[in-house]
Amino acid sequence: MLPLHPEGRESLQRLHDAGLHLATLTNSTLQVAEGQMTNAGVKELFKVVLSADTVKKLKPAPEPYQMAVKSFGVGVKDIPLVAAHAWDVAGALRAGCAAAFVARPGMVLDPLAAKPDVIGKGITHRYGF
Repeated sequence: MLPLHPEGRESLQRLHDAGLHLATLTNSTLQVAEGQMTNAGVKELFKVVLSADTVKKLKPAPEPYQMAVKSFGVGVKDIPLVAAHAWDVAGALRAGCAAAFVARPGMVLDPLAAKPDVIGKGITHRYGF
């Protein structure tokens, strides 16, 4: 499992404490994803752990993002994806979701894809949590 970024735990805690319902959506299997979240010590901060494997389509196909929307029972624009991967942001935007790009060192947006709603240096950078 990859370690959390240095500010990861604190940022996720702030978002959780602010009343946001957090979910993770991964291409890994549900078992692997839950294990990673548990090992990272952040699983309790997430309302749900979602796997694209459940819909048998990997991101950036629209089905995983649509599954996330259905799991919360809200409109597609009410679920923003936050990611540091241009392909994931582009997939969410194509599926109709809002999206934010975390501009980690070495990560860049695809100049041919739609621009996300938010671009920041970290998870809570834009909103000041």
